[in-house]
Amino acid sequence: MCFKTSYIGGSVGWYATCGRASMTSGRVSLSTLFVLAGLVAACSQASSSPATNVTDSDGGAGADAGDAPDPIIAARPYDIYVPPSYSADKAAPLVLAFHGYGSGDTGKILETYFKLKPVADKEGFLYITPDGRKDKDKQQFWNGTDACCDFYKSGSDDVAYVRAMIDDVAKHYNLDQKRVYVTGLSAGAFFAHRLACDLSDRIAAVFSVSGATYADAGRCKPKDGVAIVEMHGDMDDTVLFAGGTMDYGSINNVAYPSAKDTVAHWATYNGCTGMLADTGTTYDLEQPVAGAETHVSTYSGCAKGAVELWTVQGGPHFTYLTPTFGPTVWSFFAAHPKK
Repeated sequence: MCFKTSYIGGSVGWYATCGRASMTSGRVSLSTLFVLAGLVAACSQASSSPATNVTDSDGGAGADAGDAPDPIIAARPYDIYVPPSYSADKAAPLVLAFHGYGSGDTGKILETYFKLKPVADKEGFLYITPDGRKDKDKQQFWNGTDACCDFYKSGSDDVAYVRAMIDDVAKHYNLDQKRVYVTGLSAGAFFAHRLACDLSDRIAAVFSVSGATYADAGRCKPKDGVAIVEMHGDMDDTVLFAGGTMDYGSINNVAYPSAKDTVAHWATYNGCTGMLADTGTTYDLEQPVAGAETHVSTYSGCAKGAVELWTVQGGPHFTYLTPTFGPTVWSFFAAHPKK
Protein backbone atom coordinates (compact mmCIF):
# COMPACT_ATOMS: atom_id res chain seq x y z
CA MET A 1 0.00 0.00 0.00
CA CYS A 2 3.03 2.21 -0.30
CA PHE A 3 2.39 4.09 -3.54
CA LYS A 4 5.53 5.50 -5.16
CA THR A 5 4.61 8.67 -6.98
CA SER A 6 7.97 9.84 -8.34
CA TYR A 7 10.74 7.76 -9.83
CA ILE A 8 14.16 9.17 -9.05
CA GLY A 9 16.40 6.43 -10.42
CA GLY A 10 19.28 4.59 -8.86
CA SER A 11 19.45 1.17 -7.27
CA VAL A 12 16.74 1.95 -4.70
CA GLY A 13 14.49 3.64 -7.19
CA TRP A 14 11.59 5.48 -5.56
CA TYR A 15 10.92 8.24 -3.11
CA ALA A 16 7.80 7.07 -1.34
CA THR A 17 5.29 9.86 -0.93
CA CYS A 18 2.72 7.09 -0.65
CA GLY A 19 -0.39 8.49 -2.30
CA ARG A 20 -0.63 11.83 -0.49
CA ALA A 21 -2.42 13.52 -3.37
CA SER A 22 -5.07 10.81 -3.34
CA MET A 23 -5.84 10.70 0.36
CA THR A 24 -8.74 12.33 2.15
CA SER A 25 -9.29 11.44 5.80
CA GLY A 26 -7.47 8.15 5.36
CA ARG A 27 -9.36 7.19 2.19
CA VAL A 28 -7.65 6.26 -1.06
CA SER A 29 -9.04 6.94 -4.52
CA LEU A 30 -9.45 3.81 -6.65
CA SER A 31 -8.75 5.70 -9.90
CA THR A 32 -5.58 7.17 -8.46
CA LEU A 33 -4.48 3.71 -7.38
CA PHE A 34 -4.62 2.51 -10.99
CA VAL A 35 -2.45 5.41 -12.16
CA LEU A 36 0.09 4.98 -9.38
CA ALA A 37 0.18 1.22 -9.71
CA GLY A 38 0.94 1.57 -13.42
CA LEU A 39 3.80 3.93 -12.67
CA VAL A 40 5.21 1.60 -10.05
CA ALA A 41 4.91 -1.44 -12.28
CA ALA A 42 6.82 0.36 -15.03
CA CYS A 43 9.59 1.25 -12.62
CA SER A 44 9.78 -2.01 -10.70
CA GLN A 45 12.23 -3.57 -13.17
CA ALA A 46 15.00 -1.46 -11.65
CA SER A 47 15.31 -3.82 -8.70
CA SER A 48 18.43 -5.97 -8.49
CA SER A 49 18.38 -9.71 -9.14
CA PRO A 50 18.57 -12.14 -6.24
CA ALA A 51 21.92 -12.95 -4.68
CA THR A 52 23.57 -16.15 -5.86
CA ASN A 53 23.04 -17.84 -2.50
CA VAL A 54 19.28 -17.55 -2.68
CA THR A 55 17.79 -21.04 -3.14
CA ASP A 56 14.30 -22.11 -4.11
CA SER A 57 12.41 -23.51 -1.16
CA ASP A 58 11.19 -26.58 -3.02
CA GLY A 59 14.70 -27.55 -4.02
CA GLY A 60 16.69 -25.92 -1.29
CA ALA A 61 19.83 -27.08 0.42
CA GLY A 62 19.19 -30.09 2.61
CA ALA A 63 16.13 -31.35 0.72
CA ASP A 64 15.85 -35.13 0.45
CA ALA A 65 15.80 -36.66 -3.01
CA GLY A 66 12.20 -36.94 -4.15
CA ASP A 67 10.94 -34.96 -1.16
CA ALA A 68 7.66 -33.47 -2.41
CA PRO A 69 6.87 -29.96 -1.16
CA ASP A 70 3.68 -29.08 0.66
CA PRO A 71 0.92 -28.42 -1.93
CA ILE A 72 0.65 -24.84 -0.68
CA ILE A 73 4.36 -24.32 -1.30
CA ALA A 74 4.20 -26.10 -4.67
CA ALA A 75 1.52 -23.61 -5.73
CA ARG A 76 3.35 -20.60 -4.29
CA PRO A 77 7.12 -21.19 -4.35
CA TYR A 78 9.34 -18.71 -2.56
CA ASP A 79 13.03 -17.83 -2.34
CA ILE A 80 15.06 -17.98 0.83
CA TYR A 81 18.24 -16.03 1.41
CA VAL A 82 20.82 -18.19 3.17
CA PRO A 83 23.73 -16.16 4.58
CA PRO A 84 27.27 -17.45 4.02
CA SER A 85 27.62 -17.98 7.76
CA TYR A 86 24.78 -20.52 7.88
CA SER A 87 25.79 -23.93 9.20
CA ALA A 88 23.52 -26.95 9.50
CA ASP A 89 25.23 -27.63 12.81
CA LYS A 90 23.68 -24.55 14.43
CA ALA A 91 20.01 -23.58 14.59
CA ALA A 92 19.39 -20.34 12.69
CA PRO A 93 16.69 -17.69 13.21
CA LEU A 94 14.26 -16.82 10.43
CA VAL A 95 13.01 -13.36 9.41
CA LEU A 96 10.02 -12.97 7.08
CA ALA A 97 9.37 -9.53 5.57
CA PHE A 98 6.11 -8.60 3.82
CA HIS A 99 5.75 -5.93 1.14
CA GLY A 100 3.08 -3.28 0.74
CA TYR A 101 0.01 -3.28 -1.52
CA GLY A 102 0.34 -2.91 -5.27
CA SER A 103 1.59 -4.50 -8.50
CA GLY A 104 4.96 -2.77 -8.08
CA ASP A 105 5.32 -3.80 -4.44
CA THR A 106 7.30 -7.03 -4.22
CA GLY A 107 9.62 -8.73 -1.80
CA LYS A 108 12.60 -7.63 -3.88
CA ILE A 109 11.49 -4.00 -3.78
CA LEU A 110 10.89 -4.18 -0.03
CA GLU A 111 14.47 -5.33 0.48
CA THR A 112 15.76 -2.20 -1.29
CA TYR A 113 14.11 -0.26 1.54
CA PHE A 114 14.72 -2.47 4.55
CA LYS A 115 18.20 -3.72 3.56
CA LEU A 116 18.11 -6.72 5.87
CA LYS A 117 20.33 -8.96 3.71
CA PRO A 118 23.58 -7.37 4.96
CA VAL A 119 22.26 -7.82 8.50
CA ALA A 120 21.51 -11.48 7.74
CA ASP A 121 25.09 -11.88 6.52
CA LYS A 122 26.41 -10.51 9.79
CA GLU A 123 23.94 -12.10 12.19
CA GLY A 124 23.33 -15.41 10.44
CA PHE A 125 19.55 -15.47 10.09
CA LEU A 126 17.59 -16.97 7.20
CA TYR A 127 15.57 -14.38 5.32
CA ILE A 128 12.42 -14.56 3.18
CA THR A 129 10.68 -11.73 1.31
CA PRO A 130 7.69 -13.48 -0.32
CA ASP A 131 5.22 -12.01 -2.79
CA GLY A 132 1.48 -11.71 -2.26
CA ARG A 133 -1.19 -12.89 -4.68
CA LYS A 134 -2.60 -10.50 -7.30
CA ASP A 135 -6.18 -9.33 -6.95
CA LYS A 136 -8.67 -8.41 -9.70
CA ASP A 137 -6.85 -5.11 -10.22
CA LYS A 138 -3.51 -6.94 -10.63
CA GLN A 139 -2.37 -5.52 -7.30
CA GLN A 140 -0.29 -7.79 -5.07
CA PHE A 141 -1.87 -8.06 -1.65
CA TRP A 142 -1.77 -9.85 1.69
CA ASN A 143 -4.97 -10.98 3.37
CA GLY A 144 -4.27 -9.18 6.62
CA THR A 145 -6.91 -7.64 8.86
CA ASP A 146 -10.46 -6.88 7.80
CA ALA A 147 -9.31 -3.36 6.86
CA CYS A 148 -6.38 -4.35 4.65
CA CYS A 149 -5.88 -5.61 2.03
CA ASP A 150 -8.00 -8.40 0.58
CA PHE A 151 -10.34 -5.78 -0.80
CA TYR A 152 -12.20 -8.19 -3.10
CA LYS A 153 -12.71 -10.72 -0.30
CA SER A 154 -10.96 -13.53 -2.12
CA GLY A 155 -10.33 -15.33 1.16
CA SER A 156 -6.73 -16.08 0.22
CA ASP A 157 -5.35 -18.14 3.11
CA ASP A 158 -2.06 -16.31 3.45
CA VAL A 159 -1.77 -17.36 7.09
CA ALA A 160 -1.70 -21.01 6.00
CA TYR A 161 0.88 -20.05 3.37
CA VAL A 162 3.18 -18.56 6.00
CA ARG A 163 2.75 -21.55 8.29
CA ALA A 164 3.64 -23.81 5.37
CA MET A 165 6.72 -21.69 4.61
CA ILE A 166 7.94 -21.97 8.18
CA ASP A 167 7.38 -25.73 8.12
CA ASP A 168 9.16 -25.97 4.77
CA VAL A 169 12.17 -24.05 6.05
CA ALA A 170 12.32 -26.37 9.06
CA LYS A 171 12.44 -29.38 6.69
CA HIS A 172 15.36 -28.03 4.67
CA TYR A 173 17.35 -26.04 7.20
CA ASN A 174 18.24 -26.16 10.88
CA LEU A 175 15.62 -23.65 12.02
CA ASP A 176 15.50 -22.22 15.52
CA GLN A 177 11.76 -22.50 16.13
CA LYS A 178 11.95 -20.05 19.03
CA ARG A 179 13.38 -17.30 16.82
CA VAL A 180 10.94 -16.83 13.94
CA TYR A 181 10.36 -13.11 13.36
CA VAL A 182 8.06 -11.05 11.13
CA THR A 183 8.30 -7.53 9.77
CA GLY A 184 6.23 -5.70 7.19
CA LEU A 185 5.54 -2.36 5.58
CA SER A 186 2.07 -0.80 5.29
CA ALA A 187 -0.20 -3.58 3.96
CA GLY A 188 2.53 -6.04 4.89
CA ALA A 189 2.47 -4.57 8.40
CA PHE A 190 -1.29 -5.16 8.68
CA PHE A 191 -0.56 -8.75 7.68
CA ALA A 192 2.24 -8.95 10.24
CA HIS A 193 -0.27 -8.06 12.96
CA ARG A 194 -2.65 -10.75 11.72
CA LEU A 195 0.16 -13.30 11.78
CA ALA A 196 0.89 -12.36 15.39
CA CYS A 197 -2.79 -13.02 16.14
CA ASP A 198 -3.17 -16.27 14.18
CA LEU A 199 0.34 -17.77 14.35
CA SER A 200 1.34 -16.72 17.83
CA ASP A 201 2.48 -20.30 18.44
CA ARG A 202 5.15 -19.90 15.76
CA ILE A 203 6.15 -16.23 15.80
CA ALA A 204 8.34 -14.71 18.49
CA ALA A 205 8.21 -11.00 17.56
CA VAL A 206 6.75 -8.56 15.03
CA PHE A 207 8.19 -5.24 13.83
CA SER A 208 5.37 -3.40 12.03
CA VAL A 209 6.11 -0.28 9.95
CA SER A 210 3.06 1.90 9.22
CA GLY A 211 0.46 -0.77 9.95
CA ALA A 212 -2.31 -1.55 12.43
CA THR A 213 -4.11 -4.45 14.02
CA TYR A 214 -7.88 -5.07 14.08
CA ALA A 215 -10.06 -2.22 15.33
CA ASP A 216 -12.16 -4.85 17.10
CA ALA A 217 -9.80 -6.27 19.71
CA GLY A 218 -11.92 -9.39 19.89
CA ARG A 219 -10.91 -10.36 16.34
CA CYS A 220 -7.41 -11.23 17.57
CA LYS A 221 -7.03 -14.22 19.87
CA PRO A 222 -3.32 -15.05 20.22
CA LYS A 223 -2.58 -18.30 22.02
CA ASP A 224 0.93 -17.22 23.02
CA GLY A 225 2.65 -13.92 23.65
CA VAL A 226 4.30 -12.10 20.75
CA ALA A 227 6.68 -9.15 21.23
CA ILE A 228 5.42 -6.17 19.23
CA VAL A 229 6.80 -2.93 17.81
CA GLU A 230 4.53 -0.56 15.90
CA MET A 231 6.73 2.04 14.16
CA HIS A 232 4.52 4.79 12.79
CA GLY A 233 4.93 8.34 11.50
CA ASP A 234 2.71 10.83 13.31
CA MET A 235 2.24 12.66 9.98
CA ASP A 236 1.25 9.50 8.09
CA ASP A 237 -1.63 10.40 5.78
CA THR A 238 -2.10 6.96 4.23
CA VAL A 239 -2.45 4.81 7.34
CA LEU A 240 -3.33 7.54 9.82
CA PHE A 241 -1.49 7.63 13.14
CA ALA A 242 -4.82 8.52 14.76
CA GLY A 243 -6.67 5.70 13.00
CA GLY A 244 -9.17 5.91 10.18
CA THR A 245 -11.02 4.00 7.49
CA MET A 246 -9.45 2.00 4.70
CA ASP A 247 -11.79 2.81 1.83
CA TYR A 248 -10.87 1.13 -1.49
CA GLY A 249 -13.40 2.67 -3.84
CA SER A 250 -16.84 1.38 -2.92
CA ILE A 251 -15.83 -2.19 -2.04
CA ASN A 252 -14.22 -1.70 1.34
CA ASN A 253 -15.05 0.64 4.19
CA VAL A 254 -13.48 -0.79 7.31
CA ALA A 255 -11.98 1.05 10.27
CA TYR A 256 -8.49 0.42 11.61
CA PRO A 257 -7.23 1.58 15.03
CA SER A 258 -4.73 4.29 15.84
CA ALA A 259 -1.09 3.43 16.46
CA LYS A 260 -1.65 3.93 20.19
CA ASP A 261 -4.75 1.73 20.20
CA THR A 262 -2.88 -0.90 18.21
CA VAL A 263 -0.24 -1.25 20.91
CA ALA A 264 -2.89 -0.93 23.63
CA HIS A 265 -4.61 -4.02 22.20
CA TRP A 266 -1.31 -5.89 22.29
CA ALA A 267 -0.67 -4.73 25.85
CA THR A 268 -3.91 -6.42 26.81
CA TYR A 269 -3.08 -9.61 24.90
CA ASN A 270 0.39 -9.74 26.48
CA GLY A 271 -0.82 -9.11 30.02
CA CYS A 272 0.93 -5.77 30.51
CA THR A 273 0.14 -4.19 33.87
CA GLY A 274 1.84 -0.81 33.37
CA MET A 275 1.03 2.19 31.18
CA LEU A 276 2.65 3.23 27.91
CA ALA A 277 5.60 5.47 28.83
CA ASP A 278 8.38 7.25 26.98
CA THR A 279 11.69 5.45 27.54
CA GLY A 280 13.89 8.34 26.42
CA THR A 281 15.38 6.15 23.69
CA THR A 282 15.49 7.70 20.22
CA TYR A 283 16.71 6.51 16.82
CA ASP A 284 17.56 8.16 13.52
CA LEU A 285 15.77 5.76 11.14
CA GLU A 286 14.25 7.93 8.40
CA GLN A 287 16.51 9.98 6.15
CA PRO A 288 14.29 12.96 5.24
CA VAL A 289 13.50 13.73 8.89
CA ALA A 290 16.48 15.40 10.58
CA GLY A 291 17.93 14.03 13.79
CA ALA A 292 16.83 11.16 15.98
CA GLU A 293 13.17 11.40 14.97
CA THR A 294 11.94 8.03 16.24
CA HIS A 295 10.91 8.02 19.91
CA VAL A 296 10.39 4.77 21.78
CA SER A 297 7.57 4.24 24.27
CA THR A 298 6.89 0.93 25.97
CA TYR A 299 4.48 -0.79 28.30
CA SER A 300 5.79 -2.19 31.56
CA GLY A 301 4.88 -5.39 33.35
CA CYS A 302 4.23 -7.39 30.18
CA ALA A 303 4.11 -11.06 31.14
CA LYS A 304 3.91 -12.50 27.62
CA GLY A 305 6.05 -10.17 25.52
CA ALA A 306 7.25 -6.60 25.06
CA VAL A 307 4.90 -4.03 23.53
CA GLU A 308 6.42 -0.84 22.12
CA LEU A 309 5.31 2.18 20.08
CA TRP A 310 8.04 3.84 18.01
CA THR A 311 6.68 7.24 16.99
CA VAL A 312 8.41 8.86 14.02
CA GLN A 313 7.94 12.51 14.86
CA GLY A 314 7.21 14.39 11.66
CA GLY A 315 7.34 11.14 9.73
CA PRO A 316 5.02 10.44 6.75
CA HIS A 317 3.74 7.06 5.65
CA PHE A 318 7.16 5.91 4.46
CA THR A 319 10.47 7.38 3.29
CA TYR A 320 14.03 6.31 2.70
CA LEU A 321 15.44 4.57 5.73
CA THR A 322 18.85 5.17 7.26
CA PRO A 323 21.52 2.43 7.31
CA THR A 324 20.76 1.87 11.00
CA PHE A 325 17.21 0.65 10.33
CA GLY A 326 18.05 -2.99 9.59
CA PRO A 327 20.43 -3.47 12.53
CA THR A 328 17.91 -1.77 14.84
CA VAL A 329 15.10 -4.09 13.76
CA TRP A 330 17.37 -7.09 14.29
CA SER A 331 18.38 -5.85 17.75
CA PHE A 332 14.73 -5.90 18.79
CA PHE A 333 14.22 -9.35 17.31
CA ALA A 334 17.37 -10.79 18.86
CA ALA A 335 16.31 -9.54 22.30
CA HIS A 336 12.90 -11.24 22.06
CA PRO A 337 13.03 -14.96 21.28
CA LYS A 338 9.93 -17.01 22.05
CA LYS A 339 9.56 -17.70 25.75
